[in-house]
Order: sequence, then C-alpha cells, then structure tokens
Amino acid sequence: MAGRRDRTQQVRGSRIAIAILIGIIIGCVCAVLFPNGFFNSNSSLTVNERVQVGSSSCESPERIKQLKSDFASLSEKNAELKKQVRELTEKLRLAQQGSDNARTQVLSLGTQIKAGPFGTVKSLRTNPTILPDESVNPRLAKILQDIAVNKEVIVALANSNVKAMLEVQIASVKRLGITNYLVVALDDYIENFCKSNDVAYYKRDPDKDVDTVGKTGGNHAVSGLKFRVLREFLQLGYGVLLSDVDIVFLQNPFSHLYRDSDVESMSDGHSNMTAYGFNDVFDEPAMGWARYAHTMRIWVFNSGFFYLRPTVPSIELLDRVADRLSKAQLWDQAVFNEELFYPSHPEYIGLHASKRVMDMYEFMNSKVLFKTVRKDQELKKKVKPVIVHVNYHPDKLNRMQAVVEFYVNGKQDALDSFPDGSE
Repeated sequence: MAGRRDRTQQVRGSRIAIAILIGIIIGCVCAVLFPNGFFNSNSSLTVNERVQVGSSSCESPERIKQLKSDFASLSEKNAELKKQVRELTEKLRLAQQGSDNARTQVLSLGTQIKAGPFGTVKSLRTNPTILPDESVNPRLAKILQDIAVNKEVIVALANSNVKAMLEVQIASVKRLGITNYLVVALDDYIENFCKSNDVAYYKRDPDKDVDTVGKTGGNHAVSGLKFRVLREFLQLGYGVLLSDVDIVFLQNPFSHLYRDSDVESMSDGHSNMTAYGFNDVFDEPAMGWARYAHTMRIWVFNSGFFYLRPTVPSIELLDRVADRLSKAQLWDQAVFNEELFYPSHPEYIGLHASKRVMDMYEFMNSKVLFKTVRKDQELKKKVKPVIVHVNYHPDKLNRMQAVVEFYVNGKQDALDSFPDGSE
C-alpha cells in the first residue's frame, strides 16, 4: 500500500510540475504577443495593423521590415513552444498510463468490489470479447456471416500437398452435419477442390510471403501460417476452432468446449500427469540438505487443434507467435507454448492469457489412442473421442482411415496392425 501511495504521489507531483511548466510557457508566449496587455485599447488591432498605424506616422520602411521579421521569428518560436507543450502532455499521458494501466484494466471490467469471506473469493477467468470490425475484411465477414453458428467456426488450412487427408476430414465433418466448417485454400487446386465438393472455403487476397509458403510448403511451414491467417477471424468477432488436416471428427466439438478461457487447446500429454501438470522433483545430491527442488511440469499444448475466443490476449498471442516465426526458423508449436507459458521476468512481459487444457480422452492425440486406449478393453469400449489427431505418427492418412473404420464403421481390429510409434 505504501508503494502504491508513493507512485500516486509521484504521478501527482509530475502533473503539478508539468502544469506549472505549461503555465510559464503560455505566459511567455502571451507576454511576447501582447506586450500591452489583453485589455489595451489597441489590442483588437492585428500586428500588421499596428505596423501600418506606426508606419503612417513615424515608422520608416526599414523599421516596418524589421517588425515583420520579428513577427515571423516570434511565430516560429510560438510554434516550437506549442510543439513542446504537446510533447510534454503526451509524456505525462504515457507516464500516467504506465502507472495506472493495471488499475484501469480492472476498472474497465466492472465496478470495484470488496473481497468476500475466506473460501468465497474467485478471480475473473474470462476476458471480454473485442468489438467486431468488419472493415478489416468485408469479403471474409460476408463468408462468416453465412456459415458461422453462434459466431463460431472451424478453420482448416490446406494446400494440394494434404489433399488426401483433407478429404478424410471433410467426410467426417459432413457425416456429423457440421456446417460451420471453413477451408482456407492456400492454392488454386484446393480452391477448385472445395468448389467441386460443396465445401465452404476462403481464398486470401494475394500476399507474396504467405502465398509462397502456402503453395509449396509442407506440414510445418503451413502450420506456421495459421497464426497470421487467424487474426482477421478474431478481429471480425468470431471464435475460431483451428484444426490441422490430420484430424478426424467423431462428434461436434462445439458441444464440448467450456469457453471460459482465451485459449482452449488439446494436449500432447498422454496421461493425467503429463496432460494436466504435475510436481516434478529435481534431485541434485551435491546440494546436501537442499538436494530436492520442486518443479512444475506440463506437456505442451498442441498447436494443431485449439480454440480461440475473440479477445485481446488471443490476438496478442497470434501477433507474438507470427512475429517470432517471421524472424527465425522456429517450430511453431514450441513458440506457441513459450508465449503462452513463459511468465513475466526482467526485460520480458509475459502474455496475460487464460488457458484451458482439453480433456485428453475427448480430444485425443494418436499417442493416447495407439499406446493406451486400443490396448485397454474398457477404454476401447467406453471412450468415444470428439476428435482424433494423428500428430504423433508419420503414416497419417492410413491411421486416419483406420480411426474411421474403428469408430464409425465398427471394425474392431482396424487399429491393431499399427505399431505404437513410428517404427
């Protein structure tokens, strides 16, 4: 509390000092421009008129010329003083913004409240959505108005390299009757494919940097594009469920979202500990009594399937990841998680985004399916995933087709021939 009062007093002191400085500057300007005072009988005359009055009586042409020169010089000084006043005012505004930013953000969310009794206090978990701006992309806005359900849409990016997997995914979407599904076509081939198969699609306006990767890039390169492409969807006010093409839909995912966080993502974890976090004890015997250090660990969020609410933190996340990927050859999933989880520390401001891990059996990665579920008869019978993401294995198309055979067509041995890993 003492630190807060000190900062408040500092801000007030700065305001007073700047106000005094502005007053002095204005006084100097007035003293130069109005040497005879505001209420002098001749004050209504302009400077040029005064020059003319003086010249008619006793002023020489040289004197008039000098007066005009002095007037021009004073005008320049006046403009410079005004500029300094503006700069000082802006510095004051920025100083105040920096010191009161957190408080302002809290106040913008609602009125201040008192803390309740022990055990009853719950912090805010859901950031407000942004104000939609259709001027960002009117063409995309029209497409989303036609296909979105409750201002939400599934978005998949695809080029001709992944056409076979895209076909399996589209078939699974149509089987479920999901209508708010959109393909971002990264080349003409996928655009024509979507047209011929009655699939909603969006072809972006020409962009040299994006188009080069979109038309020729492999899975990882295309995956990195999504952080640039999705920004406009959020700006238009739509919640986006991003889906890589190596995913089979088995239930409508929108019925299984919580929507209480900025980012809701499936996990690469394969157990309760790895997916949801655990206390990992690091042992360093050389430290003696202090040999055990506790660390918190969680397996990464999967950047190939996540839901973003249209909030400022979600957009900031996309901006941060896209910016870093544009400057270095990095794996998009690693950058995605670093920006989500790294806390603020000296010379770094962490992202203030709320996060939720999806249920690992509902939003299932292929490691969970092929190492655990298919070998457990109870899980095999009872668990019906919402989606299966073949992210751990290179033979993606074959495994996607096997998932359809097992969960849709009921072929009980459809998963048995595959190895646990990629051997």
